[in-house]
Amino acid sequence: MQTLVQKGEDVAGVFCPPDKRGAAMKELAERKRVPLFRPIRMKDPQVYDEYLKLRPDLVLLAYVTDIIPERLLSVPSVGTICYHPSLLPRHRGASAINWAIIQGETRTGLTIFWVGKGLDTGPILLQKQVEIGPEDTAGFLYFNTLFPLGVDALVEAVELIKGGKAPRIPQDESRATYEPPCDDRVASVDFGKSIEDIYNLIRGCDPQPGAYTTLKGKKVRLYDAKMGLAPVDKPPGEIVSVDEAGMQIAVKGGLIRIGKLRADKGEKIGPIEFAQAVDLKRGDRCGSESESGQSERI
Repeated sequence: MQTLVQKGEDVAGVFCPPDKRGAAMKELAERKRVPLFRPIRMKDPQVYDEYLKLRPDLVLLAYVTDIIPERLLSVPSVGTICYHPSLLPRHRGASAINWAIIQGETRTGLTIFWVGKGLDTGPILLQKQVEIGPEDTAGFLYFNTLFPLGVDALVEAVELIKGGKAPRIPQDESRATYEPPCDDRVASVDFGKSIEDIYNLIRGCDPQPGAYTTLKGKKVRLYDAKMGLAPVDKPPGEIVSVDEAGMQIAVKGGLIRIGKLRADKGEKIGPIEFAQAVDLKRGDRCGSESESGQSERI
């Protein structure tokens, strides 16, 4: 919104969640003296009433976590456009950034599309492609690439619409993919999988929700992963070493080094502090609540 206001656009109003997710937008709207609305749900009747009063020409959506009722789409005279952090029709759904990394892809991007009835199915207005670095996490990719690029893309989309040059390119349904939200139902680490699969899951879930395993009977989330390809004669999931550089875990094809861990609902801490807190030993196994008979104190 800030960029649009700076460019002289007439922002009729802002809708954002009433919790902390909308805090930054609330502060900005109040500072710019833009009418602000914080409904619990976009389907609330008063939202439609406010839409009618505002009479917007164009509605912009970005990182929407609620379902936009169909009748709201008919209010703006030009239409509604939405930012989505993938190259649609790939990775429809709420966790597009996570899944591109989890699935080991080396490029992704963003799409500005015209909102219709389906989930992320509307015609494409524009797209931008970016590389996924071999060490990129979901958080890094969002904050350092897709967020700033998305701001510029939305502004570009508005300019195209104002100039009458905005396309409506149908999505190729034969290429469409949809993944579920990236939450604890998919974030558990299976140490029987390949080193690449484990590494991609951990960085794809970093920082949210945090890929997890169990250690010493605790649910532990893993962050800041590095991958080392080398022959390893330890069973998958076994703790090989813990030092300032990280906790090294044996997997098929090498070692996964973990830089930060978080147990239960605690804070992220370093590997040495974690090992001392839970009495972790070399030879302990991830995913096992009992200690290995070969354990050695670290």
